[in-house]
Amino acid sequence: MILPIIAYGDPVLRKVGTDIAKDYPKLETLVENMWETMYNASGVGLAAPQIGLPIRLFVIDTTPFSEDEDLSPEDQKALDGFKKVFVNAKIEEETGEEWNFNEGCLSIPDVREDVNRKETIKITYLDENFNEKSESYGGLLARVIQHEYDHIEGILFTDKLSSLKKRLLKGKLSNISKGKISADYRMRFPDIKKGR
Repeated sequence: MILPIIAYGDPVLRKVGTDIAKDYPKLETLVENMWETMYNASGVGLAAPQIGLPIRLFVIDTTPFSEDEDLSPEDQKALDGFKKVFVNAKIEEETGEEWNFNEGCLSIPDVREDVNRKETIKITYLDENFNEKSESYGGLLARVIQHEYDHIEGILFTDKLSSLKKRLLKGKLSNISKGKISADYRMRFPDIKKGR
């Protein structure tokens, strides 16, 4: 089932997600719905807060990125077929040089900005079968994971921008929360929900 994506301004996007247990109600269905919602919106990642659930769960499929001809062959290979479910994830360390890349977010349509992130991460998490994993990633793959991980920490990519950039985006972000935006996927807007 395709779920509405929660727009910028909703308090759920600011909550630190709680861990979930293996018996979380209808987890398999939830994960299926998240994949369907993400693909419908042409995304490469989706976190549970973006569908209104403040829990530590996100899904990633970077295959569409692998076709970008501007990427190195190494990055293309790493991104092709990378499809994973991350439950109760914890980034243990971020290392390497910070590098800039243009990011966007399904909860913040029509806003893209350059964001600095460290190049390598080590992450521990549970997969959809609750098997423990500890893995390291670099480059664009690390970045996609960092972006989705931020969502379960209540952080948005716009938080990482300079105060000048934030001021310049203030009107646009306000319009998004009021639903004054056109997205080609279902969204739920906080200021419409409250009747403002």
